[in-house]
Amino acid sequence: MTYYERNLPHWQPEGKALFVTWRLWGSLSALARARARAGAALRVGKGGKVCGQECPRRGGPRKPSAGEYFLTLDRELDRARTGPKWLSGPRVAGTVVATLRRGAGELLHYRLHAFVVMPNHVHVLLEPLIDAVRALKGIKGTASRECNLVLGRTRQPFWQDESFDRWVRNEAEFERIRAYIERNPVAAGLVSRPEDWLWSSAASKDPRG
Repeated sequence: MTYYERNLPHWQPEGKALFVTWRLWGSLSALARARARAGAALRVGKGGKVCGQECPRRGGPRKPSAGEYFLTLDRELDRARTGPKWLSGPRVAGTVVATLRRGAGELLHYRLHAFVVMPNHVHVLLEPLIDAVRALKGIKGTASRECNLVLGRTRQPFWQDESFDRWVRNEAEFERIRAYIERNPVAAGLVSRPEDWLWSSAASKDPRG
């Protein structure tokens, strides 16, 4: 079991699938992050009960868990109201997809079970075959360099440093996460069916043509 903590806790047991999300540098303002944390706190009351807009006075709000904060933050990312949206460009999104597939198919760093490249963030469900930190660093580092080349940017950050990750507890959770990833473009209002989003494991057509 690998564990480390920065702004979020990171548990990465050996041999377990991981649900990982990372976003573009500057894709959320400090105000958006604060709004997400406050929103998660308001919606969750005593005993974890979802309360709608405001929790009962008796239970009162509590600090949201990492998972609750993630879900609220992900909705903010889906709205894409602030920050860059470089991944909405076909060449940039295709570069990220190619990097993910190379890591699984050629480098054998992980088994890639599901993924989606959204305009400002990426969701991945994978099972590391090497050290998880090394595998994820390889994906983000390679994609960052190649995407910056496409965009004509040099010596500038591309991804936000820290990612969100969760190790998958069982088969039922695995399938829920797979569906969450592939339905993200539908939830964000970008397409009507998961298979219509080209930069996803659900795509009906390879984005490279």
